Amino acid sequence: MEESKQKLRRSLKARHMNMIAIGGAIGTGLFVAGGETVSTAGPGGALLSYSLIGIMVYFLMTSLGEMAAYLPVSGSFETYANRYVDKSLGFALGWNYWFNWAITVAAELVAGSLIMKYWFPDVPAAVWSGIFLVILFILNYLSTRSYGESEFIFAGIKVLTVIVFLAVGTLLIIGVGPEPSPGFVNWTIGEAPFVGGFTAMLSIFMVAGFSFQGTEMIGIAAGESEDPEKNIPRAVHSIFWRILLFYLGSFIIIGFLIPYTDENLLNTAIENISISPFTLVFERFGLVAAASIMNAVILTAVLSAGNSGLYVSTRMLYAMAETGQAPKCFLKLNKRGVPTNALFATVIFGLAAFLTSLIGEGKAYDWLVNISGMAGFITWIGIAICHYRFRRAFKAQNKDLSTLPYKASFFPFGPILALILCLIVTAGQNYSAFTGPEIDWYGASVAYIGIPVFFAVYLYHKAKHKTGIIPLENVDLSRSGNEQHILD
Repeated sequence: MEESKQKLRRSLKARHMNMIAIGGAIGTGLFVAGGETVSTAGPGGALLSYSLIGIMVYFLMTSLGEMAAYLPVSGSFETYANRYVDKSLGFALGWNYWFNWAITVAAELVAGSLIMKYWFPDVPAAVWSGIFLVILFILNYLSTRSYGESEFIFAGIKVLTVIVFLAVGTLLIIGVGPEPSPGFVNWTIGEAPFVGGFTAMLSIFMVAGFSFQGTEMIGIAAGESEDPEKNIPRAVHSIFWRILLFYLGSFIIIGFLIPYTDENLLNTAIENISISPFTLVFERFGLVAAASIMNAVILTAVLSAGNSGLYVSTRMLYAMAETGQAPKCFLKLNKRGVPTNALFATVIFGLAAFLTSLIGEGKAYDWLVNISGMAGFITWIGIAICHYRFRRAFKAQNKDLSTLPYKASFFPFGPILALILCLIVTAGQNYSAFTGPEIDWYGASVAYIGIPVFFAVYLYHKAKHKTGIIPLENVDLSRSGNEQHILD
């Protein structure tokens, strides 16, 4: 095989990077869970909770953006942990992230089959899951560009839907529509705008954190970006402003038009899109086919998550093989620069995880999904640690910060605040398990199982390879390494 065929290809354009960035932040967390969020904490509580988590995500993404623009590799934070912190941390973060998104692929197959029941209630769920898996596999197998183009379309549909929702909602609020304006009534009824106090907001922190998981995908995609020094900073900044507009704007619309006491908001579920707040608002504006349209939109959101999950987990497995943290067989690429063995392994694992949802009432699958959910927050904690060490090493080695292609603002405040908020969110995953008259040990173990699993992987590698924290003076700050395997 020719040498040129042994390299990843920088074929993701700026528009792909922007849509990957925003596509990771918009999904069922907004379209489906948005109503439950407002009903739990009220319109004001939802706004404040998402604002705080949005700030946390902004600092995390600027931290990742600084490192990714300096060293754009598909291994991203796995590579950065290897170089700037400790190889055992890189090993654990890499496998943690691969597992996270491989399981997410399985979760999206389940979600996709539930959505299809809306139109085809008599077709077995496994049929739709199989069809979706084949589609996602083909999109990822063809080329990186085919992934980028498909994600551009998927994310574009989501963005267009939110924009239309904001426009329609604004018209209803000002009284331009089939119904009179509700004014500020829904912001003042009952306990509104803040409902349930701090504990309600803390539970929303968890939901918001899950909603924003996926924004770090641009770090993985940086390894195949055409011009990472320019495209990554642009994508990083687009995340914050679009999150601010789309999420907060949506909660403002929901808060004005639907009272937090509305029973429909309490019963949101992916298989009952007819009571999604988006559907309710569109129906109020007179759109008869609102439920069917939103069902199609949510299906694209699910396919988008599965598509991206398959892409990033495959690239992470390939990158770990490069650094010796995974078997070398995963380095094999096809003539279009796609790591095929890593893709096959991820698909097989995702399929196996999906099959567990069909066995024994899916309890094993529930455990896998819970481990995966915690893995996303562990990844964010790792990003904050890596950036803090990266900057400290830069200073210790007397390097000029002006040489950085992109410089994150508010260091060290940014990564430290992001780290603290991540730890709070992680610790509070199921705090209610400890607040009752008796501790709910089963609920606590399901929620927190991802933490001991991560540390088990970390300690296994450390015991086997006797690694330690790399002294700041010895941190590898070169801009060469894994990226030599990438074809420009």
